[in-house]
Amino acid sequence: MPLQEILYSSLLAPDQPTTVVGQIVTRARARNAETGITGLLVFDGARFCQHFEGPSEQVLSLMSRLQADPRHADVRVLYEGSLLQRRYQRFEMGFAEVEERDDLADVHAMQGAEALQRFLALRPRFDIAG
Repeated sequence: MPLQEILYSSLLAPDQPTTVVGQIVTRARARNAETGITGLLVFDGARFCQHFEGPSEQVLSLMSRLQADPRHADVRVLYEGSLLQRRYQRFEMGFAEVEERDDLADVHAMQGAEALQRFLALRPRFDIAG
């Protein structure tokens, strides 16, 4: 089965409290388990950066839902491509909160393979809850 991966960045909508992030993660884990999507969501208090993968149809459907979700603003797809094997084996949606906002702002300003490589290089620094 062909796999697809997407890396996107967005801002928490101005009218949303940061407590909504826990609700997002809880729902995402349940839905992703059903649809075969794995990945990592990172939040810095203002910005989301999420890298996810899975069957192409499910990945594209998820991205469409995220772009329509009013809890997100300034949604930018930074990288999209096919994948031979999963990068995330252990969790349906890993989650990390970071205090250093410059890291995600840097990724948000990039495009394509450069954005993906920067995000992947940051992963070892994240305290990931799976």
